[in-house]
Parts: sequence; structure tokens; C-alpha cells
Amino acid sequence: MFKTSILFTALLSAAALTSVSAAPVQTEGTGIGKHGDIKLAVTFDNGKIQDIKVLEDHENKVLAAKVFTDLKDAVIANNSVKVDGIAGATFSSKGFLNAVSDAAKKAGVKLSDKVKKDKKADAAMPAVQNYDVVVIGAGGAGFAAAVEAKSKGANVVLIEKMPTVGGNSLISGAEMNVPNSWVQNKLNIKDDTPARMAADTLKGGDFQGDPEIVGVMTTNALPTAEWLRDTVGVNFEKDNVFQFGGHSRKRALIPEGHTGTEVITKFSALADKMGIPVITNMKAEELVKDKDGRVVAVKAISGGKEYTFNAKGGVVLATGGFGANAQMVKKYNPAIDERFKTTDAPGTTGEALYMAEKAGGQLVNMGYIQTYPICDPISGVIELIADARFDGAILVNQEGKRFVEELERRDVISNAILKQPGAYCYVLWNDNIGKISNTVKIHDTEYKTFTKQGIMHTSDTLKGAADYFHIPYANLKATVDRVSQMAKDGGKDLDFHNRGGLKDLSTGKYYIIKAVPSTHHTMGGLKINTKAEVLDKNGKPIPGLFAAGEVTGTTHGTNRLGGNAYTDIMVFGRIAGDGAAAEAKAR
Repeated sequence: MFKTSILFTALLSAAALTSVSAAPVQTEGTGIGKHGDIKLAVTFDNGKIQDIKVLEDHENKVLAAKVFTDLKDAVIANNSVKVDGIAGATFSSKGFLNAVSDAAKKAGVKLSDKVKKDKKADAAMPAVQNYDVVVIGAGGAGFAAAVEAKSKGANVVLIEKMPTVGGNSLISGAEMNVPNSWVQNKLNIKDDTPARMAADTLKGGDFQGDPEIVGVMTTNALPTAEWLRDTVGVNFEKDNVFQFGGHSRKRALIPEGHTGTEVITKFSALADKMGIPVITNMKAEELVKDKDGRVVAVKAISGGKEYTFNAKGGVVLATGGFGANAQMVKKYNPAIDERFKTTDAPGTTGEALYMAEKAGGQLVNMGYIQTYPICDPISGVIELIADARFDGAILVNQEGKRFVEELERRDVISNAILKQPGAYCYVLWNDNIGKISNTVKIHDTEYKTFTKQGIMHTSDTLKGAADYFHIPYANLKATVDRVSQMAKDGGKDLDFHNRGGLKDLSTGKYYIIKAVPSTHHTMGGLKINTKAEVLDKNGKPIPGLFAAGEVTGTTHGTNRLGGNAYTDIMVFGRIAGDGAAAEAKAR
């Protein structure tokens, strides 16, 4: 009886252990995304992933949206991290997959190395679809065109080759130059005008921009900004504007968060509310003309299947430039070679320019390619935290000396940096400047990531900042002492003529970040007129074809001034959408 009892107890214990081992197990895992740590809680049952919950992330909510939906579903379905990441969200995808791997390792689970081919296709989507207006490219210009055309009664579709919307408009700082804005008025900046902004723009592009195009942009800047505020619902900072390099006045409106997320999120919500279909993973391949030479349709491809989008009124090209296509950049400007990374979204590769050229469009100014001077040496992206430069931060080289006006044109600053030891520089500011720009607080994820990577440092003393990057302290102190003295004497820069005036840097805390130039904006593209109509080689409009934004090449000349891109894409996006809608009504 005693032996039987022992045997029965042993069997119960074994059953209990079996039950425990079979119960679901949840472990946490961490990976590094584009903007910091991604922390997940992953539930496993019998060695298979059952659920993934996001505990913490700092990723761009629009750009990384499909990482936490589509990629998550693929990982669970395959019980594997060998699945493809989301195109355009590479760093976020990598961080997510590494976090799952970390959780699996902690749980003692071996994930599968095999991945099923995704055969899913949208069988419900017809191969041929009819619209009044077809917009190609779901960035700022594309959304502006689609919303404007829809508001004029047109039946509109917006197609985007990437899995997510936004493009460069999403990841940029999204500041928008607007003369005589409500914020300028509040700040008592009363002497700005469209004509003054036009003069700055033309001068900044060495007078190679089209004066008529520039005039339309600057004249329509204020009503377009008011439209973004009142119709689209974009929130701009109420008591601050930037003065970008090359501008004679502080005139750039700043969206909440200092990135395009505020704008693209509001546009996406409005498009959904208005019933505008936004089809991602749909790559335009060809513009179709009728026998009279009018563009009447777009041929596109998605998942290996061909689609045709008929356009009664017209097609709007809003596909951006080619800054993420290194070979194309080097083809048109050999000086911008393999040394340069890019600030651009991965989809900014320029194929649509050749598609439009094949349809008869004229390409102009293709060799005018801009680098942004203050970028991350590791990834190439713009260091938005270093926008403190617009409020008094200074640029110094490895020797601790200033070498250029901080508010000069982007091309001038970039070229100056490339001539410095190591072809890089540092941006230095203190808490006095930080209280004005507030970039450390606004871009806190950048602050943490750049600090973790070792390209940014915070110090209570100037010597600490100098020592961290091995800058000669005596030189840096002499530079800061001179800047601070000029600031105390009225702010006039006797050395480099900083047009914004100098600020006192004599006391800490100090912030310093390493920076390099990256390929940023392609000023060349399709030639358009003031109606956003694409022109052929004879200067005549191609019926049914409109273009707006960086895909065009007539606005900025040799160099685009900061803050002008958003003005350009919004003004001409609306004009293009309005024109295509009017054509649909007339037909």
C-alpha cells in the first residue's frame, strides 16, 4: 500500500510537471529600432509564438505602423524571424525581429528557419479601375493633390509603391516657409512679404529657379498654410518660427513635434474621412496616352499582378526625387559619390522621372543635387536635435574653431564641412540656447539614441565637451569666449556674419554632436508651368499630366533653401489636384 502511494504520487508529480511545461510562457525581449529600444512581450505555447504585445517603442508611428501589424502577423504565422522586414522601415523591422529573437532565447524556444511564401493577394481588387484623378505618390504633395481634387468633386485614388505612406514628407522636419503668417504677426515680425521670400529663394538658387513658379509658391504660401491649419487640421507651434539658412527673415512655421508625422497623420485621417482610397504596395510602371497624346491612365504592378487605373481628368505625379538612388545621384552629379549617405526615404529612387520622360516630359536641372550639412555619421539621417543651430548653436571643427556662418546656404555649409579635418564638424550649444529651441526635449529619442551611439555628449563643463571628442580645449574655449563676448556686445558676428545674431555660450550645461553632410534634395526634375502641368521638350503642356513637389525641377534652381520644400509641395500639390479635377469636369 505504501509503495502504491509513492507510485501514485510520482505519477501526479509527473503530470503536474507536464502540465506546467505545456502552459503558455510569456517573456520580454528588446531590440534597438531606429529611434531607440523596442520592447515586446512574446507569448509561447509548445514552442510556438501565440501573441506579441508591444510594451515600449519610439518609432515613427506612420512609418513603422506595418511593423507592428503585418510584420507581427508574419512572424506569428511562420513562427520565425526569418521573414522579410517592411520596406521603408528597415531599422524598425530589424529592432522588432531582434526583440522577438531575444524573447525566444530567454524562453528557451527555438524558432523556425523556414518561411512560407506569402501567396496572399487582393482578389477583390479589380485589374482595371476608373477614376477622375489618379495621384501617384502618397507624400505631402500627393495628399495635398488628392484632398484638393476630392474637395472639388473628383473621384480620386492615391497609389503608393511603398508599404507605408509619407515618403520624405513624413521624416523631414516639415517646417514650412510662410511670409506674413499669423505666428510672425504674434512675434511682431511685420515686414515679411511674398516678394521678399521670392527674392531670398531666387538668390538662394543662384537665380536658376523659374521666377514665375517661385512667385506662385510665395504668393500662395499663406493661404495654403491656413488651409493646412483649418481644413487638414495641422497644429503649428503658436509662438516660434525658424530662420533657415539663406532667408532674410524668420518665417518657417513649425508643426507640433518638429517632424512630418503631424502633417501626414492628419492628411491620412482626412483622406480616410473623405473616402479617398490610398493603395500601398502599388508601383506605377507606365503612363498611358490616347491617340491624341493625352495621358489617360496609369499601369501599375502589385504582388506580381498588373493593374490599370484610368484617369478621366488627369494623372498627378508626386513621387519625390531620387536622393535615395546613389547611382542616379552620381550619374547626374559625380561629386556626390560613395562618401555620402542619404537623408531620404528609401522609396525616393526616381524611376517615375524616366516614366514621365518616356511619356514626353522634359527633365531639367538634374545635376543640381543638395546635401544637408548636419546629419548622423552612422545612418545619414538629419540630426533634428541639432536644429538648435537656428537659435544660436555654433559649428566648430576638430580643432575647436568656427569655419562658416551657421545660417549660410546648405550647399555652402556642406562644402565647408567637407574641407575640415576628417570632413565632419560638431554642433555646440548650451542650456541658454536650449531653452529657445527646446530640441533636446522635443527630440528626446534622438537624444538618447545619439548619446548611446557616442556621437552626442552632454557635459556640465565646456572642458568635458571638448575632452569627450578630443577637441583641443584651449581652442574651443577661445572660440566660445569670443562668441560669448560678441553676444554680450549686441550679438553682431564680426567673424562670419551670422544673420541671426550670436548667443552667449559662456555657461553650461553643454550639448555637442558630431555631424556630416548627406544627400538630401534633388532640385532637378520635370519642367512644369504655373498650373503644375508637365511640359514637353517644346515647352508645351502634356494634356492630362500634372506634377508637384520634388519630382519637379523648376522651383529651386541650384540650391533649395530650408523650409521651402514643404511650401513647394503643398502649394503645387493643391494646384495640380485642382487642375486635374477641373479637367475631369470639362470632359
